[in-house]
Amino acid sequence: MSDSTTPALPQRGIFQRFLDLIEWVGNALPNPATLFALLAGLVVLLSGLLHALGIEVVNPANHQTVGVVSLLTVEGLHRMIMAAVTNFTGFAPIGTVLVAILGIAVAESSGLIGACLRVTVNKAPPAALTAVIVFAGVMSNVGSDVGYVLLIPLAGAIFAAVGRHPVAGIAAAFAGVSGGFSANLLPGTIDVLVGGITQESARMLVADYTVLPTANYYFMVAATFVVTAAGTWITDRVVEPRLGRPPGMETGASRVEQLSDLEKRGLRFAGVATLVMTVLVVWGVLPIGSVPLAGFLLDPVNPAFTHSVFMRGLVVFICLAGMILGIAYGLGARTIRNDNDVIAGMSKSMATMGSYLVLMFFCAQFVNYFAWTNLGTITAVKGAELLQASGLGPAPLTVAVIIFTAFINLFIGSASAKWTLLGPVLVPMFMLVGYSPEFVQAAYRVGDSCTNIITPLMVYFPLVLTFAQKYAPQTGIGTLISLMMPYSIGFMILWSLLLVLWIMTGWPLGPGAPMFITL
Repeated sequence: MSDSTTPALPQRGIFQRFLDLIEWVGNALPNPATLFALLAGLVVLLSGLLHALGIEVVNPANHQTVGVVSLLTVEGLHRMIMAAVTNFTGFAPIGTVLVAILGIAVAESSGLIGACLRVTVNKAPPAALTAVIVFAGVMSNVGSDVGYVLLIPLAGAIFAAVGRHPVAGIAAAFAGVSGGFSANLLPGTIDVLVGGITQESARMLVADYTVLPTANYYFMVAATFVVTAAGTWITDRVVEPRLGRPPGMETGASRVEQLSDLEKRGLRFAGVATLVMTVLVVWGVLPIGSVPLAGFLLDPVNPAFTHSVFMRGLVVFICLAGMILGIAYGLGARTIRNDNDVIAGMSKSMATMGSYLVLMFFCAQFVNYFAWTNLGTITAVKGAELLQASGLGPAPLTVAVIIFTAFINLFIGSASAKWTLLGPVLVPMFMLVGYSPEFVQAAYRVGDSCTNIITPLMVYFPLVLTFAQKYAPQTGIGTLISLMMPYSIGFMILWSLLLVLWIMTGWPLGPGAPMFITL
């Protein structure tokens, strides 16, 4: 019997095969913690081999000869054993991230962050609805992952309620939350996390180099508006027209729940607390003697604002702000009734940090082994020589870092894991040719953000796919990636151009964070 009546299977296009390749490669990688354990072991083995070969370089920062220190010795074994605990407990990102999250956990568990997101989108005029959702997505990163679980489904419901395609709302929110991950008007946990890793990397060359959590603040504030504008235009002009007419549904069931009287009362309480905290901080950083008791947050030895206690202790202030505003909201909204509720919110957030701590243990060993063996310095010097010989200017080098990071991000989703791997190489390498650690960090963050939304290996990608399938059941992985691809390309181009503009002007990236340095 002829098979001519049997329908042929559709041919898989190049794009689908590319996605298959990404998924296969990503699934073949071990757990990030295992990956860093293996890399730490590889450093030990390489240190013994390269030491035996007599590999050494001259460090242009201090003109000293640097050779490979082998850890494949009895002394190296003793050092690894005796320092394992202090490597972990002294690893800069751990304490800073955990402290910041304690405060944000209170703001999140009390309902403050969720209420702020809802009131933001509810007050948006119809013409500005898309822009408000993208902007709210970018700002939600202050609250860790709350944007994924709250704003993205909320955006779909809002678009459905006003007669627009709900999947377009989901795409806009996803673009802001994940594609604009590093942009914000407020410093958040990601600033603390990557700043700590950058500082550890910079200290491979300069022992006392300090990277503030606000190292990229000016640049990321500007990026917030670039991402919002680009996300809005792409949603309205590219994504929503491609989706066509919204599917038939009961729009009444999708309407966004308005704030209750208690929630409004909680926001008023939080507003008063915000005002009081703002007044105290401004009072504390005013020039000493300008008003009574002014300057109590300034360093008497160096009274510049960038060296104030407020700036150097910004992580603590992030924690305090989350606690105080969250408690104020909770008391007003009656979501917090006693201290047990506050501690429960903190504990719940800390319980989710177990995998992060496991990852950081192995990251800390890898980073310290890399520094002890001098492999980081040697790699940086050799890389700097290649950069100088390449003749590439600042703009091409910047774009190269962004594209490379964006590609790696397709396979390794964790921002801290990637930067722990790349930072010890890229930061010293660029320092040796005159670029500040803060600049390299900014380039990394651009690449790290832009491709979050097109990799199925991102941990929240399946969740976003589920949200989209609620309104369009036929939505698959390829469908979602094809919807998000215009955002990824647009963000990468515009964000890269913004950083190139920063290079051309020489503007500081943040308070006390220059674009260029001289060792």
